[in-house]
Amino acid sequence: MRFANILTAVADVMAGVAIAGWAKVPLIVDIDSILQITCLCIATAGLYGGGVVFNDIFDAELDRVERPERPIPSGAVSKTQAIILGIYLLLIGIFAAFTISILTGYIAIAIAACALIYNKWGKHRGFLGPVNMGICRGLNLLLGMSIINESIDSMGWVAILPIVYISAITLISRDEVHGGQKGPLRIAATCYFLVYATILFIAYMNGKIWQVLPFIAIFIFLTNRPLLKAIKNPVGPNIGAAVKGGIIALIAMDAAWAASFATLPYAVSVLLLLPVSLIISKWISVT
Repeated sequence: MRFANILTAVADVMAGVAIAGWAKVPLIVDIDSILQITCLCIATAGLYGGGVVFNDIFDAELDRVERPERPIPSGAVSKTQAIILGIYLLLIGIFAAFTISILTGYIAIAIAACALIYNKWGKHRGFLGPVNMGICRGLNLLLGMSIINESIDSMGWVAILPIVYISAITLISRDEVHGGQKGPLRIAATCYFLVYATILFIAYMNGKIWQVLPFIAIFIFLTNRPLLKAIKNPVGPNIGAAVKGGIIALIAMDAAWAASFATLPYAVSVLLLLPVSLIISKWISVT
C-alpha cells in the first residue's frame, strides 16, 4: 500500500483544509472539526492505498520481469487477495468521504475512478498518463478543501499546481528502471519552479511570506538535490531517487500551502508527517 506515500496523501488533505480556511484559528479543538478531518484522512488513505494496490495488480505480469520483489510476483500475496484488499480500501475511502458531504463523496469517487483508469490504461498513454496521475493528486487537494464546499468555487484553481507537479514526477518515473534522457528531467525542473513561484506569490499576497520561507526551503531542497543529480547522470537509480524525493517532498509542499493560508502550528503539524514518512520509506518502497 506504500504506507510512506499514504502520509503524503494525508498531507494533501490537511493542506486542502487550510486552503479552505478551516484552519485559520490558532488550534482546532472542537470535536466536530477533529472528526471531520479524521474522516478526510481516512478517506484519502483508503483511496491512495487502494489505488496503489490496483497498480500492482495491473502490473503483476510486468513486475515478474522488472520488479520481482513486489508482493504479487514474489508470491507474498495472491492476485485475488490483492483485489479484495484494493476494493476494500477504495470503498473505505469513498464511504468515509460521504460522511463529510455529498460533494466530498463525489470527489472521492472521481479519485478512485481516475486511479483505476491510470492503472489500467493511463500509464501507457504518453502525455495523458502523467496528467491522469496528476489529476488524482489535484482531486485529493480538493477532497480536503471540500470540508467547506464553497471554498472550491473561489480557490479550486490551486489544484492545478499538484496536477503539474505530479505530472512531472510521473513523467520521469517511466525511466527509473532502465534510465533515460535529460529532457524529461528538465521539464520536471521547470514544473517544480512553477510550483515554487506560485506558492511564494500566494504567501506574499496573504502576508505570510516569512512564515512560508522555511517550508518552501525544505521543499526545494528535497526536490532539487536528487533531481540535479539525475540530470547530470540520468541512470535508473538516480532517476528513481529523484522520483522518491519528489513524492516525499509533497509533504513539505503541503506544509508550505498550509503556512500560506493557516497558522504556523498547523503548518508544522503537516510537516511533522515528513520525518515519519522518511523513516517508513527506508523499509517500505515508495515507487
